[in-house]
Amino acid sequence: MLVSILRMLVLYPIVIFGIRLMGKRQIGELQPTELVITILISNIATLPIEDPNLPLLIGIAPMLLLIAAEVLLSWCALRHRGLRRMLSGSPQIIVRNGVIDQQVMQNLRFSIDDLMTALRGCNLFDLSQVQLAIVETNGKISAYPCADARPPSCAELCLPVRDDGPPEVLIADGCISTAGMQAAGMTRQQLDALLRPTGLPPEQIYLLTANGQRIVTLLKKENPA
Repeated sequence: MLVSILRMLVLYPIVIFGIRLMGKRQIGELQPTELVITILISNIATLPIEDPNLPLLIGIAPMLLLIAAEVLLSWCALRHRGLRRMLSGSPQIIVRNGVIDQQVMQNLRFSIDDLMTALRGCNLFDLSQVQLAIVETNGKISAYPCADARPPSCAELCLPVRDDGPPEVLIADGCISTAGMQAAGMTRQQLDALLRPTGLPPEQIYLLTANGQRIVTLLKKENPA
């Protein structure tokens, strides 16, 4: 039992390293080659853990080889469009001006339920409101609504808009975020001045954000330690 635990502790960071090399993606966003590599690495990692008689190198060597192959393949696909299209496919237009391309639906083995579910995920419930829907290479559907179904922007309504910038996290779970402070252009003295009216130390704050105009959102810890 102890041997299996030690082997798992050795293999675990290698698996994490391999997944990190493929980028931060969710399972549904993986390209086919990335999904295959992920499955193979996971299966190979279990072999030395389940069988203590197998040398640990039998698990590590194939994993490192697969990781290197994926990095090399990604590098080649990045520079050769044909290889990229062969490995990942190409986006397919499935709806144009409210009309479903039934041949594409058949080729991709998409059902009407699959299509309508994806469109509802894009806040489009009426097919006639879809100007363009594209099946991406990872299988997700991107939809572009017709002009009369799109919400108007402030520019179209000629409304003046003040750009205050996105709120930056200054304190998270009682810890001051150095990166957030730098992004907001705040010093520790300015943060202390911001907190002074609340009477709360950083340790008792669950979340504190502020934008460029110092508009603050503060959540106090419910059960401060």
